[in-house]
Amino acid sequence: MALSTTGPLHAFLAGTGRDGRGRLVADVLGFSNDRLEEVHDYIQWLFPLPTRSAAQPGAPVLTQAEIDAIRADQAAQDNLARATERMLQFYRETRWWLTGYDHNHLRITRIIHSLRILAGPDEAQRFHEAILALNDAAGSPVNARSRTYWSDAACA
Repeated sequence: MALSTTGPLHAFLAGTGRDGRGRLVADVLGFSNDRLEEVHDYIQWLFPLPTRSAAQPGAPVLTQAEIDAIRADQAAQDNLARATERMLQFYRETRWWLTGYDHNHLRITRIIHSLRILAGPDEAQRFHEAILALNDAAGSPVNARSRTYWSDAACA
């Protein structure tokens, strides 16, 4: 018998629910780098926030009940860790985001903020530091405002 989930985001991260397009978390984690770049409606499911997405206003909003449930659910935490590693792999293997302005900068802010809420400050900081190291290695092309948003999300 499947464990009960608190809401759509918890079910998705636990691996039992589907996103708004019918995909399981495993489906999204299997996307190629090109698909991760081209598709714009998965990041709100992998890294949810308690605020409405301006880019995807139809995406569900994280509730306190879901935050508590995701934090307490080992399957959801494992999938969140897999999602974090997949996105780090994406950023390590691609370079188009290493420019002054790119939509991936917003994704990075979301990932850091969501990790802080759902996995804790250490995980958020680890992702943040990895992204900064990639930016530094590329000659620091990312604008200062995006880097400030990342820092604010890591330290909020």
